Amino acid sequence: MRITEIFYSIQGESSFAGLPCVFVRLTWCNLRCSWCDSEYTFTGGTEMSLEDVLAQVRGYDCRLVEITGGEPLVQKRECTELARRLCDENYTVLIETGGGLDASILDPRVIKILDVKCPGSGESERNVWANLECLNPHDEIKFVIKDRADFEFAREVIQKYRLHERKPALLFSPVWGAVAFQELAEWVLQSGLHARMQLQLHKFIWGPDAKGV
Repeated sequence: MRITEIFYSIQGESSFAGLPCVFVRLTWCNLRCSWCDSEYTFTGGTEMSLEDVLAQVRGYDCRLVEITGGEPLVQKRECTELARRLCDENYTVLIETGGGLDASILDPRVIKILDVKCPGSGESERNVWANLECLNPHDEIKFVIKDRADFEFAREVIQKYRLHERKPALLFSPVWGAVAFQELAEWVLQSGLHARMQLQLHKFIWGPDAKGV
């Protein structure tokens, strides 16, 4: 499998934010979101065996692992097998996926952080809507918000798929530098949605351009 980086850091997003976490960042992505902050994963990387990746993960004294990218599901077979093996070893496994590929192939023990692409990303036409029908109670749904149009799009998706009635956590994340945090907070409060507004904690700690954190 092709790996961009493996590192140990503080989880910056999702309901696991603030916890120590081992990150396995896979190379390549099928999308090109306008606000992407990990373009360095589109190419390059290092070929590693599954056993070598597992050995590096085991080297950290941490039971929370996130498989991310890029888009980890581009490497479908490798990603699913890595996730399954980690679950077998009783790790808590998060997979952050951009929502443009079939996520139903993942082991049900995995906690999916499913990103529903809003129009501001330039990739909203690539959403695989069937992913919203195969969510497990512990999965989470993330909307990255660039402007008010994105927020209204997210509200429509939530209502159409009745996501506010389902167990998966709803996450609203502002595009860094594009929308004021206070402004998004006000939209969430005014909407009456039972959703979590999240900030990218790692960017506040290490800066918005730092890699490997």
